[in-house]
Amino acid sequence: MAATENEPTGPDFAQGIALSQLTDGSSLVGHADGEPVLLVRRGDELFAVGATCTHYGGPLGEGIIDGETVRCPWHHACFSLRTGEALHAPALRPVPRWRVERRGDRVHVTGRHEGVSARAGTNAGRVLSDVAEPESVVIVGAGAAGDAAADMLRREGYTGPVTLVGADPSPPYDRPNLSKDYLAGTAPEEWIPLRDRGYYEEIGVTIVPGARVNAIDTSARRVALSGGETHTFDRLLLATGSDPVRLPLPGGELPHVFYLRSLADSRSIIERLGPARRAVVIGASFIGLEVAASLRTRGLEVHVVAPEERPMERVFGRELARFIQALHESHGVVFHLQQTAASIAPDAVTLQSGEVLPADLVVIGVGVRPNVSLAQEAGIVVDGGVVVDEYLETSVPGIFAAGDIARWPDPHSGAPIRIEHWVVAQRQGQVAARNILGRREPFTTVPFFWSQHYDVPITYVGHAADWDRIDVAGSIDERDCLLAYRHGDQTLAVAGIHRDRDSLLSELALERHDQEALLSLIPRAEAAQSS
Repeated sequence: MAATENEPTGPDFAQGIALSQLTDGSSLVGHADGEPVLLVRRGDELFAVGATCTHYGGPLGEGIIDGETVRCPWHHACFSLRTGEALHAPALRPVPRWRVERRGDRVHVTGRHEGVSARAGTNAGRVLSDVAEPESVVIVGAGAAGDAAADMLRREGYTGPVTLVGADPSPPYDRPNLSKDYLAGTAPEEWIPLRDRGYYEEIGVTIVPGARVNAIDTSARRVALSGGETHTFDRLLLATGSDPVRLPLPGGELPHVFYLRSLADSRSIIERLGPARRAVVIGASFIGLEVAASLRTRGLEVHVVAPEERPMERVFGRELARFIQALHESHGVVFHLQQTAASIAPDAVTLQSGEVLPADLVVIGVGVRPNVSLAQEAGIVVDGGVVVDEYLETSVPGIFAAGDIARWPDPHSGAPIRIEHWVVAQRQGQVAARNILGRREPFTTVPFFWSQHYDVPITYVGHAADWDRIDVAGSIDERDCLLAYRHGDQTLAVAGIHRDRDSLLSELALERHDQEALLSLIPRAEAAQSS
């Protein structure tokens, strides 16, 4: 989903509107000084903020108001109505605030506030907890969690040294876009960096790009980098992410064979597209199918090879998996399911069945593996991931973990889980940063992700490792539906297609453990899908 320019619509708030147009708890989109503005009433208070999400440009007027916050319908970013601050990722920058005046029975928006800085956030100078401020913080990993943590440390008022060490030579970037619009050619590269040039220098974060941490000395509180450099820390955040699972296939190292994890990977695939006409994607994972969609958008012939009976059935269930397969087939993708690749040649992929698929380009996307070896070698407890408590602290005091590697006690499912989703990683990075500063804030966020297939976005909130029924509200085939994944009386997760507002309401209900609200959104069907 690409960023959009929202043209101002609705009333001109500078000219004023009747107060009666806004009932308690309601909102209205209009404009002031040529910019879209969201005006919200809560009791006797009126708030005015920018109406466009700072993540991908989503329309906040189509989201939901929850207390003194507004949530974006596209990817569930959350902003403070009082300060404009981006409270929850994936948005990283605040929305502007506007002054509101009541003149008799009319309301006027009179101009911008200068209250929130996109650089330092709202909390510079905040008094920290009674836990001693760390002398220094080192973050290992400059992806979603690491970047979000570095930013949040400064937003929370921490002024000590922060060092962000990243194995990737590029500054932090928008990884989800690499397999979506960027690969499809519909998003320019200037959209990919998460921050403006100079941002980290401006907030006083030292970035060490293209460097790997080889060892952690937990006693000396020191990390050793691959180039021999060392950094001491008082608090450490491990956000080392995942690497693609690599298949030991004959021909797997040929120059037209790619894995997609980094910006460099996506660039390399794009460079190869010039002479390529036929592509084989090995794996029907999220990455695999998003790559397939992007390559079809660019006009390549695409074949997908995967061992399962239906793509993504383990995550979404039979009927949504059937829809996803049919959607891709309608765009010309050819599936070879219940098949695996045996070897790769310069111009073809041979399957275990003996079938030969011509290929100028091969992309392998069969999942990722969390990078936990650094933690394990340091003596940190690893069990299906780096084990953390509700505050994202590992078995070694003062060392935290976030993102793909973290296995945390999920209060919603009641089980320890590890999830490889971008927004989860960002939100964990933000919470870990606050806990590095002694906030003792438990991580209770409901997991969320989205996946884009051509013009069909699929949202998913919650976590359902397994279920005994799937109830559907609306129609999957008409691309207008919610699916509830249930075990017994509990709704564990909700997927949606073109039901953005309902997806937000589902997220709120899951946060509040409100099963009645979830049943209202997606009633139990007489004949539900089974697992």
